[in-house]
Amino acid sequence: MSAQPSKQAWLTEIVEPLRPAAREMLAGSLFINLLALAVPIFVMQVYDRVIGHSAIETLKGLVIGVFLVLIFDYVLRQSRGRIMQTVALKIDVEIGTRLFDKLIRLPLRALESRPSSHWQQLFRDVDTIRNTLSGGTAVLMADLPYVLIFLAVIFAIGKPLAVVFLLMFAAFLTLAWRSGRSLAESARKEKNVTAARDALVAEIIAGRSTVKAVSLDRALRPLWEDRQAGAIEHSIERGAISDGYVSLGTGLTMLASAALTSVGAVYIIDHELSMGALVACNMLSSRLYGPINQLVGAWRTFGSFRQSVDRLGAVFAEPEERSESAIRRERPSGLLTVDGVSFSYDEQAKEPTLNIDRLQILPGGITAILGRNGCGKTTLLKLLLGLYAPSRGRVLIDESDIAQFTRAELAGWMGYVPQETVLFATSVRDNIAYGAPDCSDEDILAAARAAGVHQSIADLPEGYATQIGEAGSRLSAGQRQRIAIARALVGNPPVLVLDEPSASLDRQAEEALRTTLVELAKDRTIIIVTHSPVLLPACRDVVVIDRGRLAATGPAAKVLPEIFGARQKPPPVAQPAPGGVSP
Repeated sequence: MSAQPSKQAWLTEIVEPLRPAAREMLAGSLFINLLALAVPIFVMQVYDRVIGHSAIETLKGLVIGVFLVLIFDYVLRQSRGRIMQTVALKIDVEIGTRLFDKLIRLPLRALESRPSSHWQQLFRDVDTIRNTLSGGTAVLMADLPYVLIFLAVIFAIGKPLAVVFLLMFAAFLTLAWRSGRSLAESARKEKNVTAARDALVAEIIAGRSTVKAVSLDRALRPLWEDRQAGAIEHSIERGAISDGYVSLGTGLTMLASAALTSVGAVYIIDHELSMGALVACNMLSSRLYGPINQLVGAWRTFGSFRQSVDRLGAVFAEPEERSESAIRRERPSGLLTVDGVSFSYDEQAKEPTLNIDRLQILPGGITAILGRNGCGKTTLLKLLLGLYAPSRGRVLIDESDIAQFTRAELAGWMGYVPQETVLFATSVRDNIAYGAPDCSDEDILAAARAAGVHQSIADLPEGYATQIGEAGSRLSAGQRQRIAIARALVGNPPVLVLDEPSASLDRQAEEALRTTLVELAKDRTIIIVTHSPVLLPACRDVVVIDRGRLAATGPAAKVLPEIFGARQKPPPVAQPAPGGVSP
C-alpha cells in the first residue's frame, strides 16, 4: 500500500524552483552578518588603540573603512530586499493561480460542503505563506545560522566571557523552544473560534437585505456576541502567553547585558580583558541574542504558516472534475436520459435523496418539473447538468454519459439559470459574455434578443456598457433574470435549464418570460422548475417528483389534470408537439 503524500508536499513543488533565489539570499545574509562585525571591531579599536594613544591618523583610517563598509552593507541589504520581493511575487503567482484553478475544478458538492468563509480564508492563507517565506520571518531564519559567527568572534576577543555567553545562549534557546510549544496550541484554538465568527459575519453580509428588512439583528446579536466573546477570550489568552514570553525575553536580554558587564569588569580589573573588548562583546551580544529572542515573537507566525500549509494541502489533495474529455462529439440535439440514478447528500442516509429508475426528456419543447419543496427538483436539475455525480446510475445526453465530458463542454451544451440570479459588479455586456468568454459582439446581441432583453438594455443610459452594481442592484428583478437567461444562451446551447425563473417576477414580467421561452423552445430543449400558472400552460410535458421519486410523467394536458384533480381547475396547457417525456 503506497503512503499518502503529506499535506506539505505541494509546497515543495512551489519552493523547489526558488532554491537559486534562496541561495542568493543566504549568501547575502552571510556577507551582511560578516559586515555587522565591522562596527563592534571599530569601537574596540577606538577604545584600545585610538583613545589610549591619541592616534588621530588611525582614527581617520578606521572611520573611512567603516564608512565604506556601511555603504556596502546598504547595497547588500537592498539587493536582499529585491530578492525577497521577487520570491514574494513568484509565491503569489504560483500559489494564488494554483488555488484559483483548484477551486474552479472542484466538484460542486465539495464547494458546498464548507462555508464561503472557509474558501475566503484559503486566499488569506496564500498571503500568510507569502509573508512567511518572503518577509521578516524568512530574514530571521536566514540570519539565525550566522549567530555562530558572532559567538566565535566573542570567544576570540573576549575569551574570559565565554561561560557567560554560553549560559545565556542556552537560556535563550530554552525560552524560544518553550514559547513555541505554548503559542502553537493557543494560536490553533484562536484560529478555530475566529473562523466560526467570520463565517457568521459572512452569512450576515450575504443576507444583509433580509437582515435589515426583517430586523434580524435582535436574533443574530446574541449569537455574534457569543462568537465574538470566544474570539476575544482566545485572543487575550494567546496575547497573554506571547506577551509573557516576550517580556521574559526582554528581561533575559537585560540580565545578559548586566551579567556580561559585571563579569567583564572583574576581568578588566585583573587585566585579563580590555575595555574595548568588553564594549565590543556587549555590542555583539545583541547580534547574538537578538535573532533568538525574535523567535519568541515569531512562533505565532510559524504556527499560522503551518496551519495555512495544511489547509491548502488538504484542498489541493481533493479530487477534481474531469479536465479532459474522454471523447469528442458534435453539438448534441438535446436528448436527456436519467438511467437508474440514485443520489444522496449523506452517504450514511438510509434512503437516497433522489432515486429515479428511468426518465427521458426528448429534444425540443418545454418540460416542467413539479413537486413539493424539498422533494428533489433542484437536485435533479444539478444531476442533469452534471454538477452532481450520481451515487449510482448514469445521466446521458444524446445517449452519451455526461461523466465523459468536461465542465466547460457541458456548460456549452446546457445553459443554466439558477433560482437566485447571480450577476457581477461589472457591465451588462461582460455579464452576458461570461457565459462564453470567446463570444463576439454579434453573439451577445443575438443572445440578448433571444432572451428578450435587448431593448431594455438599449434603453439604459450607457447601453451594454452600463455598470449594474453589486449583484445587479441597479437593475430590476426582471432585467436581472433576462440577463441571466442571455448569459445562458450566448453559447447557443441546445438545452436550457431554469430553476424557478419567475419567483421574483410580477405577472406582466412572467407573461413576457413565457413568450420568450415559447420562442426559445422551437429549437431547444427547455427544462423548467416552476409552479407558476402563467408558465405551466406553455409546457409540453410535465415531470412530477415526490419524495425523491417519479410520481408522474407525460404530456402536460394529461398529467396536470391528474395532479390538480377536482380541487381546482388546472391551467390550460399547450397542445403537445412531437416528442416529449418518456418514462
